Amino acid sequence: MDLHILDHRLRVTSISKNGLVHFTHPLIKLIFLRNRTRCKFFSLTETPENYTAVLDEEGFKELQPSEHLKVEGSIWLPLNVVSNGNASSSSQAVGVTKIAKSVIAPLAQQHVSVFMLSTYQTDFILVRESDLSVVISTLEEEFSIFKEVGGESIPVHSQDVSNGLQKNGREGTPHFPPTVHPVLIPQNQFCVMSLDPATLPSIATTLIDVLFYSNSPKEEEGSPSSQGIKFFSFSLIDGYISLVMDTEAQTRFPADLLFTSSSGELWRMVRIGGQPLGFDECGIVAQISQPLAESDISAYYISTFSFDHALVPEEDIASVVDMLQDQRKEPATS
Repeated sequence: MDLHILDHRLRVTSISKNGLVHFTHPLIKLIFLRNRTRCKFFSLTETPENYTAVLDEEGFKELQPSEHLKVEGSIWLPLNVVSNGNASSSSQAVGVTKIAKSVIAPLAQQHVSVFMLSTYQTDFILVRESDLSVVISTLEEEFSIFKEVGGESIPVHSQDVSNGLQKNGREGTPHFPPTVHPVLIPQNQFCVMSLDPATLPSIATTLIDVLFYSNSPKEEEGSPSSQGIKFFSFSLIDGYISLVMDTEAQTRFPADLLFTSSSGELWRMVRIGGQPLGFDECGIVAQISQPLAESDISAYYISTFSFDHALVPEEDIASVVDMLQDQRKEPATS
């Protein structure tokens, strides 16, 4: 398999809900007016706490500094696993569990923090630009690694990347950090869908209403209900659109415009974190993806500014709950 370091330098930001009014103009521009911006990587996810926007440097220029905007200080680079020589952005995502053992676990063992963004088309593993040398030296035995520069894929090796960082000598570390974060299992059913960009204007009014003028009952900030959770994700990345929404939101969109896999599978959410997770801890994604991979359960994974979210097939949710309960019973090891 090949691992591609994509030609995007990303920022991870949070927009407070009570400050959204200050950002509706740039967000609408980034979603609907592609000819008015040079942004090529944009993702917006609403959770009960806030909106997480992940966007490249051109898109970031559209967001004016504000007390309502939090910006994680690092530059992040998206990694993309490609198999059989085909760019995975042209086919449906394989799910985070397919790369758990080959990418996520090795990076966790090297204490590299990752930020995950699964879409309908592919799975992006975001790593800090400052960690790139560690990432390459850790993964180059498993993958042929390429860096995209100006539309071309150039092979890259650990000796080609010298930013002063070295592997931290933890290759033999058998366990991830001992923190096992609490999880919440909302009752919503979710859909992972896509949309032809040419038909985006046809759903503009509905999309704006769902994203910016939600009619759902108000939830206490930071206190999502186990009965249901407000969660909606829109991504427009290199011309491909991906949406994640619950079935209630789905009913508001024209059924003939949104498309999903042939199975029409419904998904349930595992929300990770009792307190905001932060960005420096390692092994959070591995906490969920590793046991799912061992049980051969597929999953989409979306990190946000405060919490992480894994989507698993509805028929597997009981097994996942049992698996997570067993995980919490295991004694912590350092």
